[in-house]
Amino acid sequence: MSQLKLKSENIKVFYKDFQALYDVNMDIEENRVTALIGPSGCGKSTFLRTINRLNELIEGTRTEGQIYLDEQPIYEKDRDVVELRKKVGMVFQKPSVFPMSIYENVAYGPRIHGIKDRKRLSEIVERSLKAANLWNEISDRLNSPAARLSGGQQQRLVIARVLAVEPEVILMDEPASALDPISTSRLEDLIVELKKKYTIVIVTHNMQQAARISDYTGFFLNGQLVEFSSTDELFVNPRDKRTEDYITGRFG
Repeated sequence: MSQLKLKSENIKVFYKDFQALYDVNMDIEENRVTALIGPSGCGKSTFLRTINRLNELIEGTRTEGQIYLDEQPIYEKDRDVVELRKKVGMVFQKPSVFPMSIYENVAYGPRIHGIKDRKRLSEIVERSLKAANLWNEISDRLNSPAARLSGGQQQRLVIARVLAVEPEVILMDEPASALDPISTSRLEDLIVELKKKYTIVIVTHNMQQAARISDYTGFFLNGQLVEFSSTDELFVNPRDKRTEDYITGRFG
């Protein structure tokens, strides 16, 4: 039995007068992949961003309820949000590489957190690129612009950049939506490998992807968490008719 890494209690999110989430309760286990599925606009990405308080960057957003990381509440006034986002990294839908070299992209985070020694930085860069299954493809051109990499390589570079600051949780918001099938397959293999060391929460519109790579799946609809269970159970024997209708293509 895995340990609990994250726990959400009665999470509500408001964008000014619009309520985007209604009382979401979810237990997320350590070293597992948890997939969030549902139609567009159902609240799954909003919930993902509550886990490292990214919604606060959107003006007029209000969050109620609590999320616990290792039993510690993250929605406390004295919580260090920078430290939280170091522990809970984020990979977005489109690869957001910085306009600098491959090396500098990965070294950026450790530098921000105070690491200046070139030898240590180089060790972190190599370790992170290897962990992201990218080292063998680009080790001879670390000083080349990151923007020259393919889309799939850029997304793995972003993952390496997240890994460089040694997070505990990795959030992924549709990380394969802009990738071709081969790059998507590589990314999925990487996610399965990464869960040995990290806890991963992924938003995906691809139900086959959720079925392939996740241990648990939550189905969101109209801001509510309709159903949450092991992936096998949710896809084979859903408890709620709305879940069944969605995964069989009757709506959404």
